[in-house]
Amino acid sequence: MKIHKLITTSDALAELCERLAKSEFVCVDTEFMRESTYWPELCLIQIADEKEAAAIDPMADGLDMTPLLDLLVDNEDVLKIFHAGGQDVEIIYNLTGKTPHPIFDTQIAMMAISQSEQIGYSNLVESWLGLVIDKGARFTDWSRRPLTERQIEYAIGDVTHLAKIFPKILKRLIKTKRGVWLNAEMEKLADPENYRNDASLAWHRIKAAGRNPAMLGRLKAIAAWREHEAQDKNIPRGRIARDETLADIASHPPKTQADLAKVRGLSAGWKDNEIGRRLMQTLADAQPLSEEEMPAKTPRGAPLGKEGALVADLLKLLLKIRAREIDVAARLLARSDDLELLAAGVRKGVSLLEGWRYEVFGKDALDLVEGKLAFAVVNGRLKMTHVDELHEGMREANTPETDDGPEPESEGA
Repeated sequence: MKIHKLITTSDALAELCERLAKSEFVCVDTEFMRESTYWPELCLIQIADEKEAAAIDPMADGLDMTPLLDLLVDNEDVLKIFHAGGQDVEIIYNLTGKTPHPIFDTQIAMMAISQSEQIGYSNLVESWLGLVIDKGARFTDWSRRPLTERQIEYAIGDVTHLAKIFPKILKRLIKTKRGVWLNAEMEKLADPENYRNDASLAWHRIKAAGRNPAMLGRLKAIAAWREHEAQDKNIPRGRIARDETLADIASHPPKTQADLAKVRGLSAGWKDNEIGRRLMQTLADAQPLSEEEMPAKTPRGAPLGKEGALVADLLKLLLKIRAREIDVAARLLARSDDLELLAAGVRKGVSLLEGWRYEVFGKDALDLVEGKLAFAVVNGRLKMTHVDELHEGMREANTPETDDGPEPESEGA
């Protein structure tokens, strides 16, 4: 594989992208910093196909990134490969307003062919290629220039290894016929709605006790206010105020700005500074949450009760057994909330009762809930068996062998 150490000119990038546009797939990774900023600061992009790989410096003066971004978001003929690519996709979305498509994530793919739910990149490389990655450059400051040879080599390795691993994973998926299992998961990763920053929805991320519409309305208002403040200053939202501080203010709103000095998590300066005044105005303008926006009383409307909780526990045990039997990550087959819905009697809108999940796991899960499936220990291993099969086995075990007695003696003996 040909390695281009670091691309810093528009011409070199355009030529690289022209060649990569003819490939069936490209592997993509990014290095970024976001510890002290609201928006992640893109510092490096690595890209590779089966023939060549390069690191691209987006911080280089005058670099036109258009050919690369066009390749990633507009070229539907090239599959884009990531590993745990959520943050990489977010960065591309922030730059273009679009997400890469079509897309393939090797961490998600591993869930369909192993019991690994969130396999790290180092473990992925070691398991498929037998290589141990040098992690020395992992926690480097990617924004500092110039980058060292070691940094560049480490970064490019993320895509050169992936270019070798992806065909192997694809071959395994084809052999097991599990590629279709991943279609919805990959489309979900590429869904732009996952990366659209809507300040009016920021309150959903904050845990707050109670269902009072006025309190939740205040929480919605000040959560959106915090997003705008953090964006304007380009600092992490937690540096404006922490989640628990916003929840406390929403539950016990200060009557005057001077009272902000008494709020845990805010400095005394808030009692008379501009940001404190903006917060108080936001609280004054807040409206109670509408009935349509009120959160459900129970998750997705599925009250369990004591018996239902026991059934849910049995379903979770069944899930572990099935995942082990077919060597697949349990989380790919079913989520805990779906199991609880099933235990509560819900049948519509439960993903494990649809498509391939129903055939692989949902059918047995439904049989368990309806009393048609039981657990049994076979050769020291816990397995599931259908009740009719279990009863048949018990009948055979308890049926005495036919015994017609000894042969009668011959007459005259």
